[in-house]
Amino acid sequence: MAEIISGKEVAAVLNEGTAAKVAELKNKGIGVSLAVIKEEGISVCLAVIQVGNDPASSVYVNNKKKACEKLGITSYEYVLPESTTQEELMQTVKELNERADVNGILCQLPLPKHLDSNAVIDAIAPEKDVDCFSPTNVGLLNIGRGRLSPCTPAGIMDMLEYKNISVSGKHCVVIGRSNIVGKPMSALLLAADATVTVCHSKTQNLKEITKTADVLIAAVGRPKFVTADMVKDGAVVIDVGIHRTESGKLCGDVDFDSVEPKASYITPVPGGVGPMTIARLMRNTVTAAKLQNTAE
Repeated sequence: MAEIISGKEVAAVLNEGTAAKVAELKNKGIGVSLAVIKEEGISVCLAVIQVGNDPASSVYVNNKKKACEKLGITSYEYVLPESTTQEELMQTVKELNERADVNGILCQLPLPKHLDSNAVIDAIAPEKDVDCFSPTNVGLLNIGRGRLSPCTPAGIMDMLEYKNISVSGKHCVVIGRSNIVGKPMSALLLAADATVTVCHSKTQNLKEITKTADVLIAAVGRPKFVTADMVKDGAVVIDVGIHRTESGKLCGDVDFDSVEPKASYITPVPGGVGPMTIARLMRNTVTAAKLQNTAE
């Protein structure tokens, strides 16, 4: 029977450290080599842009707002109408880029179909790109010089570290090659000296590959896709997916009931990877604030 890796538990520890860093910055930047010593200290601030009123996006934005409040981070919310033009959205990003009091900018995805999300991501200043989506930050990550971390993959690394699970020399298989999870996940695993295989929709003999994984990370976007016959005994299984079944219950990309008895560690859905994504977003915002106010 697998040991459960609780994202709520790990996120609570990470958030405790983040709150301490926020307090440190507010307390006149003690412990930070500041370019300019500010008597009032540094107030960490995250700006979130949402276009339209997609219910799922509204929930995510609200959760981020609550997390900011809990940790002492100032948050600004920009809810723009569904009819917002590309030019109007880009202008909002430009204004936030230029505001010295805003440390992090996040544009909630997906955007309405008439808007170009790549252009928006490219327009966010790399030093304020707390999602770590910009080409600059992705490039720095892949050459081992990243200063901001992709939220979900970094949260997964935190979970592994919390349980003292080393990936060095281990075979780690990532199912999914998205820009948000699959690709940056492979980069972080490589940086930690893992041997990494990335599988996707065109991968042949998928089951044969996943059964060799010491650590299996499912980010495929299909409910209960990973079944027991795809997992070797004793594997660590990380489930990134989240779906709602016809009965209204939440499930992940992994068939938890069949896989859990074979795994050594496994993340649940809900309460696994999800809380780590927001916890890492908060930490990125604090890191951005520190970098923006630190003397070179």
